[in-house]
Amino acid sequence: MELQRGFVLHRRPYSESSLLLDVFTEESGRLSVLAKGARAKRSAWKSVLQPFTPLLLRWSGKGALKVLTHAESAAISLPLEQTALYSGFYVNELITRVLEAETAQPQLFQYYIACLTGLASQTNIEPVLRRFEFQLLQILGYGVDFTHCAGSGAVVEPTMTYRYRPEQGFIASLVRDNTAFYGKELLAFAALDFSDASVLPAAKRFTRQALKPYLGDKPLKSRELFTQNILYLK
Repeated sequence: MELQRGFVLHRRPYSESSLLLDVFTEESGRLSVLAKGARAKRSAWKSVLQPFTPLLLRWSGKGALKVLTHAESAAISLPLEQTALYSGFYVNELITRVLEAETAQPQLFQYYIACLTGLASQTNIEPVLRRFEFQLLQILGYGVDFTHCAGSGAVVEPTMTYRYRPEQGFIASLVRDNTAFYGKELLAFAALDFSDASVLPAAKRFTRQALKPYLGDKPLKSRELFTQNILYLK
């Protein structure tokens, strides 16, 4: 097979000198791969198989666990530090948890690269995360109409409030509390426009609800580890 572009999502030790890897590739999607001898002192892979490093990969095998046969850096590692690093781990865990194995997701791969680039280059990284969450939901087929009321079909009004109903959409409501969404927020969601800081809390609230069916009841480890340092990953 030809080399494929990819990233390591997660790595863990296997036996005395090997690694089990979850990788995300452009043409084959998410895969589990065994990197034999990758932890050995003289292994050329030891410093290469790291998260957030663009890679060129090749593997063999027809079962659920492939065997890595080639790995090389395609570019330098993206410089994620502190909050951006923790956020990158969160994004990696999302992909690992919700994507079906061995299903090509080339568009999501491009979104992922854009997300990592944004985390590495932008001071305010919360809009970067929210945008990726919405894009991930779109790829998963979670279709929500943010521009029309699910009850009446009327166009969403910026000053009106709406309530979210799973598997239905947003329904107009006269009750204004911390569970409601303003129409202007829904229109921003539709445009993936998170430049207005007032929209971000509502976007986070929505993505937490929408992603829950995919994540189940098992907590995200990245949130457990870093929730005290990154408030918007709570």
